[in-house]
Formats: sequence, C-alpha cells, structure tokens
Amino acid sequence: MRGALLIMRRLRSIIIVAIACIILAYSLGAVYGEVIIPNGQAEQEDEHEPFAEPSTPHDDRPEPRSPDEVDDTSSARDLPCLEETAMVTTEGIQIVTNPDHVLVLVNKERNLPPDYIPNDLVAPEIPFPFEGDDPRKLMQREAAEALQQLVAGALEESLELYGLSGYRSYETQKQIFAYNVQRRGEEAANQFSARPGQSEHQTGLAMDVTSRQVDFGLTQAFGKTAEGRWLKEHAHEFGFIIRYPAGKEQITGYQYEPWHLRYVGVEHAHAIQASGLTLEEYLEKK
Repeated sequence: MRGALLIMRRLRSIIIVAIACIILAYSLGAVYGEVIIPNGQAEQEDEHEPFAEPSTPHDDRPEPRSPDEVDDTSSARDLPCLEETAMVTTEGIQIVTNPDHVLVLVNKERNLPPDYIPNDLVAPEIPFPFEGDDPRKLMQREAAEALQQLVAGALEESLELYGLSGYRSYETQKQIFAYNVQRRGEEAANQFSARPGQSEHQTGLAMDVTSRQVDFGLTQAFGKTAEGRWLKEHAHEFGFIIRYPAGKEQITGYQYEPWHLRYVGVEHAHAIQASGLTLEEYLEKK
C-alpha cells in the first residue's frame, strides 16, 4: 500500500513540474514575443501554433530578381559598404560600426555591440494586445512614426494590426536564446531565435505585428490573413519590409516570418520590394 502511495505522489510531482514548464515556456513567448517552437515541432494541435507548418514558397510572391537586375538609379548608390561597416574582434566576431544607420545589417554574421541602445526610443501610438508601459512597445522615433502611419493605412481598409514586440535589449535576448537552447538544443534554437547581439529588435527598427485572426500570436498563418496579405503588398509604402520572406531562409538564416517588420525608409523599401531581394542581397549591391 505504501508503495502504491509513493508512486502516486511521484507521479503527481512529475505532472506538476511538467505543467509548470509548459506555463513557463509560453510565458516567455508571451512576454518577449519570441517564437520558441521550431519549424515542424509544434507542441499543440493548433493551427495558430508558431512554426507548426514548414515554410513553403508562396505562388503569389513576386518573382525575385538577381542583385544585378536591381535599378542602380535608385538610392542603392548610397548604400553603406558592408566591408567598411564592421570590425572583427580578436575572437573573430564581426561587430557593426554603424548601429544607428537605418540600413544597419544585423544577422548571424554581423553583431550589434552588447552595450548598444538606441537613443530615441518611443512607443508608437498603435494598439497592443497588452497594457502598460513595456519596452516591447518601443522603436526608434522615425520607425515608430512610420509604423503609426502603416497601422492607420491598414485601418482605412478595415484591417486591424497590433504591435507585439519591438525593442529588445542585448540582455533580454541573451536570456531568451539561452532558454531556447536549454529546451531545444543550440542548433535547433538558432533556426528560430537570434543569439544576443544578432537580433534586429535591439536596433529599435523592428516590430513584430499580429492580429485577432491569429489570436495575437506569431505564426506563419498570419501571412495568409487579410492583414498579412495587406502587409506584403503595402508595407514598403511606409518604409518597411518583410525582413524574413519565404524561400529566402538560406540567405537570411531564419525561417519565414510574415510578422517581422523592419524599417529601412520609404525609398529603400520601394527598391527592395521591386527587386524581390532580401536586405542582405540589396546591401551586397554596394
């Protein structure tokens, strides 16, 4: 009898711990807006689960052109030189030297300085699915004002967009990535979560957006909603690009994220939209 009771107590303890882990995992996702479930490994049978489905090319995507086909009469002539805007540390790590530039390129090869914090962070006057002062609401002022116009433009078409995750500090990203590595392993985590210093959110130029149609989550299904389709067609008019498009994973290093908006300015956004290039390809034109 005592043996049976002991087994039952242990089982109850295991169940409690498991439930606590699940709550913690989804709390991190809610707090930071970070996708913590990799492609094809959803934990729930929910069509809105982030990365529940593998990303596939969209038939309605504009046919990308090669970098050589982009019109050089645009502002491409003024692009920052990638080789001249990064320094290499003694450990062989590239650190960008132009973190305040609107076209700063941050990815798995180019890191922001750990102590970099934009000096003009403000909260755009747009709806968020949470209340109160929160660093997730912040963006650089120019980007925030442009995002206000974008959200207003969508609303004119009876489409409601919500901000979910903007600025994120180096330390916050460090905690998120470490947590995802602990849960998934480093290789898997790096497919959907940025290492500290490699997140565009630290620049203050990025905002993850969402809508009611996807329960205010970050999921590839957002790209199929009316809001997601509108963003794909009109974000560039307000100076934004879909930073991680479908079919470009080998270039950007990340899976398709229809919710991740990156501000680059209207002129550059138009050029990138017309070319079908990623930010990496566009800047390599220099």
